[in-house]
Amino acid sequence: MHASMQDAGALIAARYGAAGIDATAGGAGDATEVDGAWIDRRGFSSLKVVIAFTATLAQAATLSIAANLQDASDSSGTGAADHGTALASAVRATGGTGGSTETGVIELDFDLSAADRYVRIQFTPDLSAANTDVAELAAIYVLAGATDNPVSATAI
Repeated sequence: MHASMQDAGALIAARYGAAGIDATAGGAGDATEVDGAWIDRRGFSSLKVVIAFTATLAQAATLSIAANLQDASDSSGTGAADHGTALASAVRATGGTGGSTETGVIELDFDLSAADRYVRIQFTPDLSAANTDVAELAAIYVLAGATDNPVSATAI
C-alpha cells in the first residue's frame, strides 16, 4: 500500500460550500437554485462536492436534487459559466410507510484541470409533496490533487 493512502487526509482540503439551506414543499426554498460559495481552487486539480440532506417526507413523497458546477475568474463570479457535466434532477429520497425522515449524501466529482481559478456548486432541491414536507441541506467542498503536500495539519 502506498504510504499516502495511510494518511490520505493530509492530501485533501475541505472548504465551506453552503449550509442551513431549508426547503418547504410548495414554499420557500423548494425548486429554488442554491448558489454555493465561490472558492479558490488554485493548486488543486480535483473537487468532490458533498451535499448532505435530511428530509421529512410523507409516504411515497420524494426529494429530488439537481446540481452543476460553475467556474469564474474571480471570487465575485466574473465570467461565471457552467463547468463539466451537470447532475440531472433525480429522486434522492422517498418517504416510507406513514411518512419518514430520510438522510443521505450525494457525492459529485469534478476534474478541475481546465477550470478557471474560482468554482462554486449550484444545486436545486425539489420536494414532491405540497406544503407538508421539509428538507435541510448543506454542501461541503473537498479539494484534492494538490501540487504541494501536505495540505492540512496532522492531528495527534
